[in-house]
Amino acid sequence: MTHPDPGKGGRRVLRVEGGAPLSGEVRIYPAKNAALPILAASLLTEEPVTLLEVPRLRDVEVMLELLAHLGTRYLWEGRTLHLHTPEIRSTHAPYELVGQMRASFIVWGALLARVGEARISLPGGCAFGARPVDQHVKALRALGAEVVEEEGQFYARRTRPLSGRVVFDLPTVGGTEQAMLAVALGGEATLVQAAMEPEVEDLGRFLEMLGVEVRGLGGAVLHVRGAKRLGGGTYRIIPDRIEAGTYLLAAAATRGSLTLTGVRPDHLDALLDKLQGSGHRLEVGADWVRFTATPDPLPLQVEAREYPGFPTDLQPIVTAYLATVPGQSTVTDRVYPDRFTHVGELARMGAELYLKDRTLLIHGKRLHGAQVKALDIRAGGGLVVAALSAEGVSEIEGVYFLERGYEDLVERLGALGAQVRLEETPLAVAAD
Repeated sequence: MTHPDPGKGGRRVLRVEGGAPLSGEVRIYPAKNAALPILAASLLTEEPVTLLEVPRLRDVEVMLELLAHLGTRYLWEGRTLHLHTPEIRSTHAPYELVGQMRASFIVWGALLARVGEARISLPGGCAFGARPVDQHVKALRALGAEVVEEEGQFYARRTRPLSGRVVFDLPTVGGTEQAMLAVALGGEATLVQAAMEPEVEDLGRFLEMLGVEVRGLGGAVLHVRGAKRLGGGTYRIIPDRIEAGTYLLAAAATRGSLTLTGVRPDHLDALLDKLQGSGHRLEVGADWVRFTATPDPLPLQVEAREYPGFPTDLQPIVTAYLATVPGQSTVTDRVYPDRFTHVGELARMGAELYLKDRTLLIHGKRLHGAQVKALDIRAGGGLVVAALSAEGVSEIEGVYFLERGYEDLVERLGALGAQVRLEETPLAVAAD
């Protein structure tokens, strides 16, 4: 699907003058991919919920629009978000909202738990290959829900609290979260081959605060026992490991030095291991990481896979870094084998990339500035990393995607020494 790039009728681009090593300190914001399912989970309770340090991103605003449509009242106080859903006003999550972002699909399970029925449209979001919802449907049916699909709409209803055993065909973050929400009010489930990502664990911790019993968090088998009525409370969302990884890879690509604060290093094990394997120096504390680049990094073999493996969301970004590393590197993605929308755009910057049998061969070299376009959030992150390292000026279109995933990107990169700015040029007007 196409996405708007809101502006004042002009062409919005991120202008990057590359070649300067990043240097300094950056505080990592809370995780978008943890915040979104927790926002959906707030639908489960009649009581007020307060979330601390919520990322102010376009995807969060879209989710809040959807929640408001369903009955949620919300209020921002700085970066603190207050939510209250005393009653559900609608059981239909419409396409114009769900179609903008895949993560919104899990309100389906929350509505089903709260009011016994829900209708939702097929989700949208970033287009980088097949991202089916079959595991969501399988889970709800295994738990006893009646599910009907017609013309891109999914309708589910239940006559009793959902319960049962779900054996996923493969680990699925959204499917696991969907099932957790669906049984949170009076239901019970055992989830086998559940996703182990930190964002799933964070949702589980939030549900525990509301009164749900969750056993096995961080493992592949979860047991969830809901309560008949849930409470509220105040919760702090985990730091964003993908944002942290993007800044680390930007420092690596520019051969800079960087200190991350407010981070969970244990969530970054796979990336930190690769950076050390490439020859960079790392120091790690309880909530900080200090990175110093080697001027002569080594190539890598990277396989993106389910947590605790290398994150698929960092695959386009590590590809951009490796495009700057002399020698041959390889990148594959077991989670989304066709997630390579960034390859053609990196080639415009001089990157030597060859895709063969879903394996990307990379011959690293110095990149040059170019006009490129982000086609999804993390492809955009990769283009920023490449542009920061390149000789000359790059202009990156698709700013909409960057704003969905990276908060205050221009200001924070600028504070690290990067020459970046957001520009808007008026569209050409045809002569009469």
